[in-house]
Amino acid sequence: MGCGKPGPLRRRRLRAVSATSASLARYNVGVAFVIRDFKPEDFETLWRMDQECFPPGIAYSRQELKGYVRHRGSFTLVAAAEDGNPEGFIVVHEGPTGHVITIDVRAAARRSGVGSLLLQAAEDRLRAAGSHAVGLETAVDNLAALSFYKRHGYNVIRTWPRYYSNGMDALVMKKELTG
Repeated sequence: MGCGKPGPLRRRRLRAVSATSASLARYNVGVAFVIRDFKPEDFETLWRMDQECFPPGIAYSRQELKGYVRHRGSFTLVAAAEDGNPEGFIVVHEGPTGHVITIDVRAAARRSGVGSLLLQAAEDRLRAAGSHAVGLETAVDNLAALSFYKRHGYNVIRTWPRYYSNGMDALVMKKELTG
């Protein structure tokens, strides 16, 4: 997960409110995020966010990120603040088992529910498209991401040695999508 999530979230109220073409979510102190589809003009902002979230060897090059975003059968969701600025994003490939490519959240927006909103919206879209499960990889040393995904029902199914270009191993995680 991009930038990971710092530590477990404390129980807070999260309420999703539907809007015309996007969902608006309020997280206990009135901070609102709109979950919307990626727009081409978002790309540079999202790429810079990925560079801030991940170390070299794990962060994507412009070309790699562009390829994942444009991949046939993929979708990218953006969490935008009330001012319209992206605070996080998720890139997902659809299929019988969907695949989370990356989830990135700006440091200032962490612990506000952005990552959870993005992941839930992606899982909902995958379910609607007929996916029965979703998988992802996270670096073995990214304990914050591991904790985040476990809280969201993901389980480690194996370790993939030297998965990342910097030689770091990855944990392969999976979640069954039901009803």
